[in-house]
Amino acid sequence: MTVRWLRAALAGALVAALGLTGCGGGADESPTGRDGGGPLTVFAAASLTESFTRLGKDFEAAHPGHTVTFNFAGSSALANQITQGAPADVFAAASPATMKTVTDAGDADGAPAVLVRNQLVVAVPRGNPARVAGLADLTRPGVKVALCAEQVPCGAAARTALDAAGVRLTPATLEQDVKGALAKVRLGEVDAALVYRTDVRAAVADLDAVEFPESARAVNDYPIVVLRAAGNPAGARAFVDFVRSDAGLAVLTAAGFQAPPGG
Repeated sequence: MTVRWLRAALAGALVAALGLTGCGGGADESPTGRDGGGPLTVFAAASLTESFTRLGKDFEAAHPGHTVTFNFAGSSALANQITQGAPADVFAAASPATMKTVTDAGDADGAPAVLVRNQLVVAVPRGNPARVAGLADLTRPGVKVALCAEQVPCGAAARTALDAAGVRLTPATLEQDVKGALAKVRLGEVDAALVYRTDVRAAVADLDAVEFPESARAVNDYPIVVLRAAGNPAGARAFVDFVRSDAGLAVLTAAGFQAPPGG
């Protein structure tokens, strides 16, 4: 009883601190009905921000009565929030390793499914003023680089790619999610960042992407799952089915994601 009380108290504190963003109404709407309508909370990797924001609106239009609220952040932070009791219906992570944190804690309702895959590029300011052509160029004197922290999926993928290339570099900054690393380039604080292809495509007006062969060694699978403590399990299942449908995959691949194996 004491453990359950502590978990509930911690969940309440996390809800107050999360600052969720919504496509429709907020989490104070009426409770979930028997038909599965009502509010739905989705925790999703920061790199899914643009695609899931659109898919959330499409889902609401196709499923009247549902409202979707998102919490976008680094996958490792989201996984920790979920295991500490933060209320959510769906979790979409940027790597199997971060999803494993949730499944190992018994917080997933069933086995996660791979939604899409993503691959790294070097993000540079428009025109590539530092003339970065590959990973080796990131070690040149004076070139400042932003990476994600290694506990974050984009950071783990960056480490894999750098190791595959035999490149050792000291980043100017380590960020807690891919959007943070990308922001450093957009603000002119660094010359380059290792981020996902999808994030550069979303910011195409400001940035260029430099492809490099070692990125094929660091492709991230994005698993998605309904959560065991979902307050709206029917809505959660409907959302997962929707984003995994042909229509959902079309939105995701148009953003630069790759179809899952066998997809």
